[in-house]
Amino acid sequence: MTQVFDEKGTCFPVTILRVTPLVVTAVKSSEKDGYDAVQVAGGEQKESRLGKADLGHQGGAKRYVKEFRARASQGEKLDGVEVGATIDSSVFAPGDTVTVSAISKGKGFQGVVKRHGFAGDMASHGRKHSLRAPGSIGGGGRDGGRVIKGMRMAGRMGSDRITVKNLKIVQVNAEENTILVKGAIPGRKGTLVEVRAAA
Repeated sequence: MTQVFDEKGTCFPVTILRVTPLVVTAVKSSEKDGYDAVQVAGGEQKESRLGKADLGHQGGAKRYVKEFRARASQGEKLDGVEVGATIDSSVFAPGDTVTVSAISKGKGFQGVVKRHGFAGDMASHGRKHSLRAPGSIGGGGRDGGRVIKGMRMAGRMGSDRITVKNLKIVQVNAEENTILVKGAIPGRKGTLVEVRAAA
């Protein structure tokens, strides 16, 4: 993240995203495939993460592949999209509203204070080893003898797919293939980020 100023001198916190040019590898139609979608490929990944079918479909290229369905409820159509077309940062413009999805940073096994915001116990009156303990998890009454589904407890934290809606694009740099998005975006440096038009 960094910050930029507009013409009026207003400061915006932004995240810099490098846009990898995408190539349209397939266009699916409701007549042939049962739904309308466009499949794009870009970037580069390890060959060990791809099967023979994936490599054959891409002609031996080792790229990430993602499929985007047309939102029929909003009247989206894929007319004019052809296989082999290139998509780059020029499809974005300053002021556009976008939805961003990515895998958040993994934080490993964490306790309830960090994972769920529990307050913890008092630090006085002889308290020694239970400051960050979860406390009772219930289990009495009719549901006795088991842990109720959805109980907030310690466990693996992070590495989840997070979607942030209604983010504004502040700047587009076509020469460097970068876009500056207002606000924070989930993930570490180098995370694959999915940017699409806001619904």
